[in-house]
Amino acid sequence: MSIPLILASSSATRAALLRGAGLAFEARPARVDEAALKEAAQAEGIPPGDAAILLAEAKAQRIARQAPDSVVLGADQLLVCEGRWYDKPDDIAGARAQLQALRGRSHTLHTATVAWRGGRRIWQHLAAPRLTMRDFSDAFLDRYLAAEGEAVTWSVGAYRLEGLGVQLFRDIQGEHSAILGLPLLPLLGFLRQHGVLEE
Repeated sequence: MSIPLILASSSATRAALLRGAGLAFEARPARVDEAALKEAAQAEGIPPGDAAILLAEAKAQRIARQAPDSVVLGADQLLVCEGRWYDKPDDIAGARAQLQALRGRSHTLHTATVAWRGGRRIWQHLAAPRLTMRDFSDAFLDRYLAAEGEAVTWSVGAYRLEGLGVQLFRDIQGEHSAILGLPLLPLLGFLRQHGVLEE
């Protein structure tokens, strides 16, 4: 009998990645104060990758308390450009300002995944894809925002790489699924080792 798997996230993209890889799982969103955790991490000088791990762990731990026999996955992503941390934009105007700030520059997506089972962390992984936006025109930005609508507020970068957002870029380095929020290759390896997936 396989070990139950829980995704401690409300992310439709992460759920789609797991479903696409053939995994059976339950999605249970974890309610944590992400803004407070990020603010504390920055105040303490914690590097963004470590902060992403802390956020992912807080989510996994919250749900793992309710399901100690399951493998619970927590995930988080921090976007950093030239030392500045970015959050999901609140609205389309915020997305416009964020994309204008990222335009023509490179940024890193610190993508953290943490697994808990039996009251303890049993695995963690940090990926750091590097993406460079092209110097797109304001006219293109207007068309992009009109086409994507509220979807630009769903991701930390104000883009969906699996959609029109790919046209914002001139260079992308890193595993595609890690950019979308869940690095599948290392995750699948971990799940095989721990009996969630067959070898």
